[in-house]
Amino acid sequence: MGNGVSVSSPILPVVVLDEPGQAVPLSEALLAGGIDRIEITLRTAAGLEGIRRARAVAGMRVGAGSVLTPAHVDQVVEAGAEFIVCPGFSAAVIERAREHGVDILPGVATASEVMAAVALGLDEVKLFPAGLLGGPAYIEALSAPFPGVRFVPSGGVGPKNLRDYLAVPAVPTVSGSWMVARGLLAAGDWNQVTALSTEAVAAAAE
Repeated sequence: MGNGVSVSSPILPVVVLDEPGQAVPLSEALLAGGIDRIEITLRTAAGLEGIRRARAVAGMRVGAGSVLTPAHVDQVVEAGAEFIVCPGFSAAVIERAREHGVDILPGVATASEVMAAVALGLDEVKLFPAGLLGGPAYIEALSAPFPGVRFVPSGGVGPKNLRDYLAVPAVPTVSGSWMVARGLLAAGDWNQVTALSTEAVAAAAE
């Protein structure tokens, strides 16, 4: 039994919204750039309403990030989140997501946490913070004893190293925020969001 979060796009944007109204034009800009998944975090008060609004955009799969507790799971599912991403590993959060029938991508940083994920039947995890942990080389080493596990690196991933991560067979997707920087959202620079998304998807395909 897997957790089914693998995205069709090799890029998973991590979004921090300051205004819920940013959600729809942002989602449309990402889709125009070839990215059809979005992780809207709970780091700000705009997160939950942003999830609700993004769900109205056809073709965009909307997930919730920075989910820390079972109560958060309840809240984001009510808001319409289709998948859940956590910075760390919590069996209670995973169980609540399963009770709701929602896919989950738990965060891991060690082999022990990967073992805990495997024990719960998960086959995909978020490696965070990937850059500080050792980058692609760390994932290669960690994936050796876990051949059935896929890793989604997050933290320190950007346009200069995304291909290095995606070159690792166990990495289907990278997670990052450079194409959805808060400054771009605040300025409403949706054309730049689309341009950066297009460049990221093209780089990932090289």
